Amino acid sequence: MVEKVREAVEESGPEPTAQARFRKPYKKIAGTLLAVAGMVVLMGIITAEALMPAAADYRTSASEISHLAGTDPPGSVIVQPSATIFNVSMIAGGIMIVAAAYFVQRAFGKLGFTIPLALWGICVLGVGIFPAPTGGVHDVFSLLTFFVGAQAAILSYKVETPPLRYVSVILGAIPLSILVLLTVLGESAGLVSLLGAGGAERWVAYPLVLWLVVFGGYLMGRPAEHAVDG
Repeated sequence: MVEKVREAVEESGPEPTAQARFRKPYKKIAGTLLAVAGMVVLMGIITAEALMPAAADYRTSASEISHLAGTDPPGSVIVQPSATIFNVSMIAGGIMIVAAAYFVQRAFGKLGFTIPLALWGICVLGVGIFPAPTGGVHDVFSLLTFFVGAQAAILSYKVETPPLRYVSVILGAIPLSILVLLTVLGESAGLVSLLGAGGAERWVAYPLVLWLVVFGGYLMGRPAEHAVDG
């Protein structure tokens, strides 16, 4: 009987440390916030696009995502409720990402990742607070959202284990590579010629949204006792 009990204990694995049990709630909270943030942003964009009237001439291939909140100045055209839905989605998503960064830091203590994650949340928040009709301020936040978001996805390898570690690097490298390509070649970039400016921008934005949901799910389901390398 004693031998059977010993075998059962060995098969169940080592007892989670007190520190791991303490950190577990932080990981689940962070994961929930990030996953919900990704869902809110994605569904907000889809809903705002669906409610754009045909007269607005908003097309996925040609129109920037931010134009859901209104066209560029001067003479900006703002269509409701699409503008409000988009702005609220960005604001809510940004707040949740910033909050998640706090819990990620408490769970892992990796400032090299959590600082870019928090900055990304601030940039997303800025996109919602300063929509396209505001002009230059929005352009800065929009560009930083893509650059910082790509870096955050890549740097998440610091708190991940394979195979997600490699998936995250790919999801961050895709938008970063496209941004560099667009910066160097501009509108003459092959992807723009193929998909249009709006389609190319979505290849920058959507991998980051997908990463939010995937990484959030990973944190929600990740066993607390597993160590992370790097």
